Amino acid sequence: MTDEKKPRRRPRSDGQRNRENLLTVAKAAFTAGEVDIPLDEVARRAGVGIGTLYRHFPNRDALIEAVYRAELDRLANAAPTLAAQHPPVEALRAWMRLFVDYIAAKQVIAPALNGLVGGTCALYAQSGTILQNAIEGLVSAAVASGDINADIDPLDLLRALAGVSNYAAGPGWETSAKRLVDILIAGSRRTTP
Repeated sequence: MTDEKKPRRRPRSDGQRNRENLLTVAKAAFTAGEVDIPLDEVARRAGVGIGTLYRHFPNRDALIEAVYRAELDRLANAAPTLAAQHPPVEALRAWMRLFVDYIAAKQVIAPALNGLVGGTCALYAQSGTILQNAIEGLVSAAVASGDINADIDPLDLLRALAGVSNYAAGPGWETSAKRLVDILIAGSRRTTP
């Protein structure tokens, strides 16, 4: 049997746990400004050997990309969960607030991401499409429920939220950005004549 025909095995639970610990430690280090943290220090803090780290992430770029992927996936996967748990407009509001958290996470890992941005990280290039797909379903449901205007373009909401990232500096910016989410939702509400 060739390698191509072998069925993929599910990762062992300890292997998955180790991977998650490595991602958590790396994100915490990047968040704390330790963008150049040695990989052996990441492994030590995660309680694993350096070989375990390299088994999951063959190099620093792979680790950085995986941290970014985890944040992107968390946001994208939240859309259907929120849609199932909340009325449409509240699901949209909650997702947009999570987008602010995503921007905050992206801001703190930006120095580490800079080496990947500009062609070497296909994931970064695809993130806009992934996020647009996530918000489109939420907007469609809110329009269908009559909560927001039918002419609301999901891409416009994403652009407005992305614009917040240009001003993501200083204390309290996240609170202010989440107030802007409420303003965007209020402005999108369907009005009766």
